Amino acid sequence: MVFSTLLAAASPSTATADNCAADRGAIHQVLVDLNVDSCSAHTAQIYLAGPVRILLILLIAVLLSLLVKRLSTRLINALRLVSPLVRTTPRGADRVRTLAGVFGSMFRAVIWIVALLTILGELNINLAPFVATATVIGAAVGFGAQSLVKDFLSGVLILAEDQYGVGDHIVVGSGATATSGTVESVNLRVTRLRALDGVIWYVPNGDIRAVGNDTETDSQALVDVVVPLGTDLAAAGHAAEQAAQAMAQEGEWERVIVGSPSFAGVQAATEVGVTIRVMALTRPGQHFRVAREMRLRVLERLRQDHVAWVPTPQT
Repeated sequence: MVFSTLLAAASPSTATADNCAADRGAIHQVLVDLNVDSCSAHTAQIYLAGPVRILLILLIAVLLSLLVKRLSTRLINALRLVSPLVRTTPRGADRVRTLAGVFGSMFRAVIWIVALLTILGELNINLAPFVATATVIGAAVGFGAQSLVKDFLSGVLILAEDQYGVGDHIVVGSGATATSGTVESVNLRVTRLRALDGVIWYVPNGDIRAVGNDTETDSQALVDVVVPLGTDLAAAGHAAEQAAQAMAQEGEWERVIVGSPSFAGVQAATEVGVTIRVMALTRPGQHFRVAREMRLRVLERLRQDHVAWVPTPQT
């Protein structure tokens, strides 16, 4: 056979029949099964094993790169926190696609770096400098950039779960340390808030342990009014409810207030007075605006009806 003749000519003269017979490589076995002599198959094993392994490495890398997009999308969807009471927003779907693209690029970079290092190993190139460099970089990231890694991972979850977005009013933290404001920007590292007094807060995502979103669904306007002791509370509640309902029927407010406002009863009683409450369901993010106007209407109605305060005599 011509193939056998060429392999025999390329075979090193020092190769012995015992070495040829002892070869257990896959290429050697395939050629022997094709009736190629053992020494020629051994020579082919020596010269072809490396290129075949490199080709197999490249093939596996290509296949993994093709699967990365689907796997990245499934990973991001698995991280999402979707409540059955809240519909998935277009913004959330866009974020999933964006994050899936980012993760896909990262995974592909890792796949090809590993493939390249494996190929270099097949070519008997010393990988010690690469390993040493990767070790130094890993140590620097591990000890010097822990907060950045924490911020990055928290940002991924915030975006994947669509906890809040630009334009939402949120409260970060609780108690005296709580920070509230309107979200002006959010990325993988930091969230930028603008407070009611105009101050801009930059909150690292890794520091956000609890967050409240006032604009994710319909909001609730709570109006608390303190009336003097001895006030007819039933009459005060009825007057307050009527004032809120009259406001909800006006053209400017009927598009903002959802449903009919209601009197929620007495909330507290102190030596200063009794606190009564009126509630109104509003469109997302409109509760502060509605509460300010409704408080004014309720106070004016209580004064006019002589329920809580006597009008100032005209002079």
